[in-house]
Amino acid sequence: MKTYDWIVVGGGITGAALSYELRQKGFSVLLLEQDAKLQGATRYSYGGLAYWSGTSDTTRTLCKEGKERYQVLSQELEAEIQFREIDLLLTISAQDDPEQVAATYANFATPPQRLSREEACQLEPLLNKNAISGALTVRHGQIQPEKANQAYLQAFRRTGGEIQIAQVVELLRVDNTISGVKTQQETYHAPHTVICAGGLSRALLKAAGIPVRIYFTRAELIDIPPGDIQLHTLVMPAITQRFELEAKVSTAEIEPLWDEPGNEPLPPILDPGAVQFLDGTIRIGQLSRVLTDPNAPITAKESEAAIRSQVGNVLPALENLPGTWHHCRVAFNSNRLGVIGALSGVEGAYIFSGFTNPLVFVPPLAVRFARWATGQDDEIIAQISPGE
Repeated sequence: MKTYDWIVVGGGITGAALSYELRQKGFSVLLLEQDAKLQGATRYSYGGLAYWSGTSDTTRTLCKEGKERYQVLSQELEAEIQFREIDLLLTISAQDDPEQVAATYANFATPPQRLSREEACQLEPLLNKNAISGALTVRHGQIQPEKANQAYLQAFRRTGGEIQIAQVVELLRVDNTISGVKTQQETYHAPHTVICAGGLSRALLKAAGIPVRIYFTRAELIDIPPGDIQLHTLVMPAITQRFELEAKVSTAEIEPLWDEPGNEPLPPILDPGAVQFLDGTIRIGQLSRVLTDPNAPITAKESEAAIRSQVGNVLPALENLPGTWHHCRVAFNSNRLGVIGALSGVEGAYIFSGFTNPLVFVPPLAVRFARWATGQDDEIIAQISPGE
């Protein structure tokens, strides 16, 4: 029976980056991912890297480290991840005051520049001028998230890491120690097991009797194949309802509902946005809903119609383009940063999940976690560790 130093559960960007960095430190690592096609939140993201958005010493440090990491990542991983900078256009609805909206961004590391309606439409000709009162803009990083995910996985395997496609059904717990995991076919052992399972993290840990304040929304979006339409910017609303939704459903009052199936604590929200990747694919969305059952069914027809209508109000040329509706779980934590480190009250169990801004935070935090795993102190991991 083979034993590893670390078992990593989840093969999205969090698990892939962490597995790679742990392997770089010389650990033997097994990565377990249930879906060979990687249909999680990484696959369906906009690929945005908001390294301009730090509002505290911690987030500004991580944003800076994230930007620096991406500058060299393609070369290090020996794969193209399509890292680039584009103009992010934050639209301000016709009902909102541009000056007041701009003031909410004053504390960001790089506050976005305010634009008039005319200036916004010059930057993004597909905009509906009548739908906005103005906009904000800032240079924004972007990658192709699937390519970045695969690049990490390939580099991990190339350096001796092992990947198995299997669903983890149980954490092996004896008293207060986790000694590995069980899949539907096999049992694997390690003194350290880290959960990077995104929206499934909470349920998996709960089944092992380990409480953790990780939550998830169900995000819905539409992929549109390449065509003649050309977006010049990444378009998102300046007032993002998703952050308010996450804050409301991660309060102490709502917490008990998360352990009961069938609850929907708040109505869904929709933040109309759009991005185009270098291959011409357009992704529009995003509708977010809170369903405490991670496997609850969702009706595509009504959701797709709502996404198309609201995105079409801002970008009319995109409303009726043929595309495919998708949904995925998106993990988050009440501190909007993530939960990293050793889980309290149990030996051998760790977590690396719940990032609100994962693509910019995960690469530098994976480096920090791997260094911390060798015994070095890390002030940021200590700050956000559930064991502190």
